[in-house]
Amino acid sequence: MTLSTHVLDTTRGRPAVGVPVRLDRYDGERWQLLAEDTTDGDGRLGDLPAPDPGTYRLRFGTGHYFGDLGTDTFYPEVTVVFVLADPAEHHHVPLLLSPYGYSTYRGS
Repeated sequence: MTLSTHVLDTTRGRPAVGVPVRLDRYDGERWQLLAEDTTDGDGRLGDLPAPDPGTYRLRFGTGHYFGDLGTDTFYPEVTVVFVLADPAEHHHVPLLLSPYGYSTYRGS
């Protein structure tokens, strides 16, 4: 099973570079940290650890990102919770981001 993410700043029309990202897995009682990193020069994080089917969460430090740009934001953090079910598939969780809105979807 593989997992990746990609953050695009739709206001600037560019990848969101340097966004702090945290990956957690829910163990049935609490969230367990699996990885922390920042998006690369293309706004991506690839090969995140997702060893088993289950419920996961990506937390994006959008306040930090927009603060570095000197831009106010309504969302200081974006949290995306999702279920990985098929260990044979690649899972991609993109985030389309602006200071006052965001969207995400199950990518390929």
